[in-house]
Amino acid sequence: MALIRLAHALDPINALLTVQRELEQVLDNPLLGFDLGVSGRGVFPPVNVFSDAEGYVVRVEVPGVPTDQVAIEAQGQTLTITGRRDVAVPQGAAFHRRERESGEFRRSIQLPRDVDVTRASATCKQGVLSIRVPRREEAKPRQITIAPTAQG
Repeated sequence: MALIRLAHALDPINALLTVQRELEQVLDNPLLGFDLGVSGRGVFPPVNVFSDAEGYVVRVEVPGVPTDQVAIEAQGQTLTITGRRDVAVPQGAAFHRRERESGEFRRSIQLPRDVDVTRASATCKQGVLSIRVPRREEAKPRQITIAPTAQG
């Protein structure tokens, strides 16, 4: 290994080409050598979380996953979405390219303390699961009016 480093030190062009090849390998397969198990690339659906004046919305991309294969659980301030995506292959067929993985997924999202999970609701439209978790009433912003003063 030291001999290779010495050779690269003497030939900077070759060293740059080696770095470029290694970088291309990493970019082609960034998870090479890493076993991420159930949480691996493609198994967990992407999630976006945003807030508005009423509360928080969690959007989870679950195309092709039937709603009866998805469960949502709230415990404290943690919202957990679990499910299963199955990718069926017709009998006698073989994958030519496979980018959508199948299997179980689990996402846990920590929400702020001002939410009321007992009033949470969920809908699924066109493969996007939307979970609305409202703020507690006492945590919502309120407009305070100024009382007119008596003129005397």
